[in-house]
Amino acid sequence: MVRNDDRRSALADAGIRVLAEEGARGLTHRAVDAAAGTPRGTASNYFATRDALITALVDRIEERLAPNPDTVAPPLGRAPDRALFAEYLRDVVRRLSADPHVSLALFELRLEASRRPSVAETLGAWRRRAFEDDVAFNSSAGLPGGRIELALFHYAIDGIMLDRLTTPIDDNLSIDTVVDEFVTRLLR
Repeated sequence: MVRNDDRRSALADAGIRVLAEEGARGLTHRAVDAAAGTPRGTASNYFATRDALITALVDRIEERLAPNPDTVAPPLGRAPDRALFAEYLRDVVRRLSADPHVSLALFELRLEASRRPSVAETLGAWRRRAFEDDVAFNSSAGLPGGRIELALFHYAIDGIMLDRLTTPIDDNLSIDTVVDEFVTRLLR
């Protein structure tokens, strides 16, 4: 079969929607075909197994969450300080918030990883690689905080996103305020 990257991306996007809306149990090749509006069997042609489909979803989530290179480029003449670090964290939260399907699908995959070792392997490899990339970026940019602080921020952002996507404890507390408080309190 001729490789069609646009079709592959559209199927993965449909899979992300299915995962976000129906959960892991609803993620089938047939459901992806229905969500993508493609003939039955199309998703199976692109992703022969459920594990291949999940790998494609993880890859697509990575693509969709990737930062804009202009956003992470160090600003000219600006010192890498806590305020800049907070801006980078707010950008992460903005990207996660921009399309709730992506964040919900990611949480669904994390839950599925607790039940299926193959999902844990695929998702875990991506998450660890992304975390190492974050640590390397932070270090090369001269930003405050090291590996432990970045791990704590990842945990905090996961909590913020889960809270906002499900049942917020305080609708009046802005995400920007929360991020600023995390940075101020953690990077003293």
